Amino acid sequence: MTGPSHPSMRIPILPTLLVILAVLTMIGLGLWQLDRRAEKRDAIALAQANPQRPSVAFPMLPPVAPDLLFRPSSVHCLRVVDWRVEAGRAADGSTGYRHIAECATGAEGPGVLVAVGVGQKPDQRPDWPGGQVAGWISQEPDHRALLTRIGGKAPPLRPMLIARFAPAGLKPLAPPSAADLPNNHLAYAVQWFIFAALAMLIYGLALRRRGTGKPA
Repeated sequence: MTGPSHPSMRIPILPTLLVILAVLTMIGLGLWQLDRRAEKRDAIALAQANPQRPSVAFPMLPPVAPDLLFRPSSVHCLRVVDWRVEAGRAADGSTGYRHIAECATGAEGPGVLVAVGVGQKPDQRPDWPGGQVAGWISQEPDHRALLTRIGGKAPPLRPMLIARFAPAGLKPLAPPSAADLPNNHLAYAVQWFIFAALAMLIYGLALRRRGTGKPA
């Protein structure tokens, strides 16, 4: 007499194809981040020399091109519409609250962001109504979600002018530095490769449980 036979495991076609597609997509995103790493390295090298280059017109729309980042520039703030407060560092090395003005530049248009100085209180109201201001081209603070950034779907950061001089009651901001531009693309690539490996591991365990008849 022979014992009960176990039916051979049949691999579901559609779920398997979906997992394979997802894994290939994750690997592709990881390889794309490795390419972006090289591009970011070149952009950082360019930004290191930009503060000493001649002044240029302020870019009104994102993204900020690498050859413009940290270049000297100026802009006219017609009036301050609102204020933002972020952590910041002053030119003397002290830290505090960076006050960023949302400026109107006319009846229409995107407006501009101007980081005017560093204060010690987050609720401080800077005594600055607007006007012509000179400084360096930078980008707004990055609050985009991590997954949108590593997936390449994050919207570009708006241009922002770092003012060279601060109004009364605030300290001048630290000039922009290439050290402010982290190159995180290698870490992003590793994350995508880990996601791909985990997806394969989890699906493999699910297939094993299915083959042995255990509930998933």
